[in-house]
Amino acid sequence: MIFCVEDDENIRDLIVYTLENTGFKAQGFEDGRSFREALKKERPELVLMDVMLPGEDGIALLKSIRSNSETEGIPVIMVTAKGAEFDKVKALDLGADDYVTKPFGMMELVSRIKAVLRRSGSGSDEGDDEILALGEIAMDTRKHQVTVAGEPVALTLKEYELLKKLLVNSEVVLTRDQLLEDVWGYDFDGETRTVDVHIRTLRQKLGKAGERIETVRGVGYRIRA
Repeated sequence: MIFCVEDDENIRDLIVYTLENTGFKAQGFEDGRSFREALKKERPELVLMDVMLPGEDGIALLKSIRSNSETEGIPVIMVTAKGAEFDKVKALDLGADDYVTKPFGMMELVSRIKAVLRRSGSGSDEGDDEILALGEIAMDTRKHQVTVAGEPVALTLKEYELLKKLLVNSEVVLTRDQLLEDVWGYDFDGETRTVDVHIRTLRQKLGKAGERIETVRGVGYRIRA
């Protein structure tokens, strides 16, 4: 099930219609209130969220999703106005998994959704070992779960993918540009600081184990074995 939060009825209906005719189940919502009510009853596979909404805007809703342990792992694609670079950067910094800019083609949107769902799936990309482990950090790629010293750690999709990339390339220095391209899945034309933001939250969630992630000044990051 994909939730589409869009206040423009014509766009919302077109998105839902397109998704349902390309093999997905979809449900549309005109505002944050109706979306929140539905979220209490069902956990969607992905949320497509417009930034400009009546009342509570998409950025605020994204922040709420990422701050709730029950919903923080749901992939979210943000829809931004043309040229709204600030919205794009802010959304990615808050944990959005992708963004599309209006106007967009329906097939492009479906392609983006499929790409995010692939990245949020289990064991479909590099690092096919079921368990990736480094010290007290363990990642079960089949179950899409991370533990530290046996205790589960709830990560967003981007935090999970960053950690996986680091674990697969243990002791290797990965540049910010490389992480953006590999983890976000396409060339992001904004600032590389979004990587720094996600690394910081990843370290915090890993606790003491987060100290294994080292900053290589002027280059990027690596994880120590």
